[in-house]
Amino acid sequence: MTETKAELRSRMRAERKQLKLALPDAGARAAAHLHAVLSAQPVEVRTVALYVPMGSELDTAPLAAELRRRGLRLLLPRVREPDQPLDFLAWEPGQALEPDLQGCSAPPAGSDPGAPDLILVPLLAFDRRGGRLGQGGGYYDRTLAALHGRRRPLFVGLGFAGQEVAQAPLDPHDQKLDGILTERGYMPARKDA
Repeated sequence: MTETKAELRSRMRAERKQLKLALPDAGARAAAHLHAVLSAQPVEVRTVALYVPMGSELDTAPLAAELRRRGLRLLLPRVREPDQPLDFLAWEPGQALEPDLQGCSAPPAGSDPGAPDLILVPLLAFDRRGGRLGQGGGYYDRTLAALHGRRRPLFVGLGFAGQEVAQAPLDPHDQKLDGILTERGYMPARKDA
């Protein structure tokens, strides 16, 4: 019997909590592999969207520090309306944040908007073909789908290597990852499936 998305989300939330406890330095270890992400991309990456972790999500502070050290512009997502694409707003480490509509830490609504070349996204599970299981809100999927022919930013999942599953359940609207960055390194998504 195949696990439903809800069942897999529940199981992977518990798994991710254990991984966070077992690997407290996973964010720093992932940041050490950032060069592999940036050098593997077909376009020059100048602006990167990442996220402020909630709960057991992988710590992004070391990645933010390394991205800034490399001179890249940082953005954070902000939910402005339910069931709409995300806004990406300029952010610097240490800058004050406020809760957005979903309670996620985000730059203030009046911050400068930006268009990311690379989006680093949290996940509950991933597979090697670029399948991603998120929290279920669909914000990142809607954001990428809303581009309608404009250049799609690179979409890279960020998580623990232990979050890999054989096959992430995907619906037609789910957007595939271009790659996955974990504490073990960067792996481009396989395009053969």
